[in-house]
Amino acid sequence: MQPLNPKGRQQSHLYLIYEVCIAFPSSLVVVLKSHYYRSKMSSPNVVLVTGGTGLVGQAIKHVIETESEGSRFGKQPGEKWIFASSKEGDLRDPAQTRALYEKYQPTHVIHLAALVGGLFKNMKYKMTFLRDNLLINDNVLEAAHEKNTQKVISCLSTCVFPDKVEYPLDETKIHTGPPHQSNFGYAHAKRLVDVQNHAYKEQYGHNFTSAIPTNVFGPHDNFDLEDSHVIPGLIHKCYLAKKNGTPFIVAGTGKPLRQFIFSYDLAKLFIWMLREYDDVEPVILSVGEDEEVSIKEVADAIVKAVDFKGDYTFDTTRADGQFRKPASNKKLLTLMGGFEFTPFPEALDLTVKWFVENYDKARTGAAGKA
Repeated sequence: MQPLNPKGRQQSHLYLIYEVCIAFPSSLVVVLKSHYYRSKMSSPNVVLVTGGTGLVGQAIKHVIETESEGSRFGKQPGEKWIFASSKEGDLRDPAQTRALYEKYQPTHVIHLAALVGGLFKNMKYKMTFLRDNLLINDNVLEAAHEKNTQKVISCLSTCVFPDKVEYPLDETKIHTGPPHQSNFGYAHAKRLVDVQNHAYKEQYGHNFTSAIPTNVFGPHDNFDLEDSHVIPGLIHKCYLAKKNGTPFIVAGTGKPLRQFIFSYDLAKLFIWMLREYDDVEPVILSVGEDEEVSIKEVADAIVKAVDFKGDYTFDTTRADGQFRKPASNKKLLTLMGGFEFTPFPEALDLTVKWFVENYDKARTGAAGKA
């Protein structure tokens, strides 16, 4: 157990460096931060990624395998990465969770595993989403506590934020009101991770924190027509429309705005948090408010990427949902010193290309396999 300072919270070395860096030129800031994370991660570590075969887990694997070793986002010398799937253990079960920790002896954990689903499933199975995610999160964090794991980063969601809130969303607004009624089971389970992180920090000094991504898309996404998010769902619909010679119809007016983050960019941000962020407070991982994209712009880009030439319309009788729910990435960019996100059209092209090339093994649901 690490010692606590008089306020009951561990003073992180990165925070001290950050304070010193404020008074120095930007070039020295980069040198100090680089030296810190390289020296910190120089000894061999074992990084366990729960939910490692999903969208974000596979994106992290891609980045670790393609970035230069020893670079900011690359694998460090002697470091071992484990991308665990649900087949290796049911994380709702404390014994199976402990067995996973015993097997791999992780020094660091990126916790992505969760019961997730679309709007319909969230509304129908609120208790299941609440209980399963409570069990998963509690078991992962408690096993990390028992094994004295050096660091855990858990993945939350922007749905944890209150339904009635002043925009833009930021990290201080998570607990200021109840979440939307439609997914309160999942949202409350995810909110409790932040509460647990603070409790573990204050009682034991553990380095547990969390990330809050906005809408993620990329290779290895869930493209199920009945239970996917907007981008993978539209990609699949457009692909089938081209294949079958049928119209491509998008629900709603296309006017709502959303922030979309490419999974490979999100992977780099998780790796940055692993290397360089040592505070219990969560961080929103997102493109900026000025990079919001309308659903029509998304659909237009998909039509272009799929090379669809048929009829393309919007069904304006269908509800649009919330017009916009922007989140601020000011904290992220301030801490990182900036980050270059993949341009949306480029990221979408890469996602469509992966989907077309991997259609037979992609997660497309029963309709996609028919």
